[in-house]
Amino acid sequence: MQGTVDGFSYGAVTPVVAYLMACIGGALGLRCTSRYLLVTGSWRPAWLALGAAAIGSGIWTMHFVAMMGFSIEGTAMHYDKPITFASLALAIVMVGVGIFIVGYRGATGTALFTGGTITGLGIASMHYLGMAGVRFHGRFTYSTPTVAVSVVIAVVAATVALWAAGRVHGFPGSVGASLVMGLAVSGMHYTGMAALGVRLDGPSHAAASGPGASVLAPMLIGPLALLLLAGAVVIFDPMLMARADRTPVEDRPGVPAAAVAAHPGRRPALHEGQGPIRRPEHYGSRTPQNR
Repeated sequence: MQGTVDGFSYGAVTPVVAYLMACIGGALGLRCTSRYLLVTGSWRPAWLALGAAAIGSGIWTMHFVAMMGFSIEGTAMHYDKPITFASLALAIVMVGVGIFIVGYRGATGTALFTGGTITGLGIASMHYLGMAGVRFHGRFTYSTPTVAVSVVIAVVAATVALWAAGRVHGFPGSVGASLVMGLAVSGMHYTGMAALGVRLDGPSHAAASGPGASVLAPMLIGPLALLLLAGAVVIFDPMLMARADRTPVEDRPGVPAAAVAAHPGRRPALHEGQGPIRRPEHYGSRTPQNR
């Protein structure tokens, strides 16, 4: 028999909170991606990895906050935990692949298209795998055209967000990119839910209920802790970078001598106010024949 679903059991609370979680995860992840483009050294891959974890956790948290408002009339719901946590891992891995492609190849051309596509597919895959973990007395059905639209929304918005992360710098740009990423996740989620139909195995006398906060809250602790960790790193990083920038250029490891010589704003040292100090090879030979 056909089931009736309600995606807004708590009104606008769950959609708004879910969107904010997606924006926070996107902001932290894209900030880490931007930082990767601005620094050098062995820590660069770590920034991309942290960015992928933040975005993936934000996507996953957004989905299950939104699912708090989802219920099916006439049956109770619960989650298969292995599949549920597998959807988190899938989101982090696929978003990570997309971010690494854009980070290493640049936010242009084929790399941006490929990275944005993989990131968008990661968002969509996380959603549908998470829905596959829902257990109730029935099964879900989907409208294929609407599912396709949800995937396109995720891919396009994720591509735009990655482009903004690589091209736009500063606080306003980061905020704009995170809003777009939040739109990608939320738009994909609710479009995917619009494609959803429910077939119940038979009449049930159970009250309609969704997976409430008591069920979902323990599962959200880990991703929320990861978001807090990423937030702490991003917040304190500018202070560390400011200290690093005060290090003389010639004392920084890995900086070639030619870069020091060409460093803007540096003037040659003067000797007693007369002229630049000459290197030893500029002096004449001190052999006895020249004395």
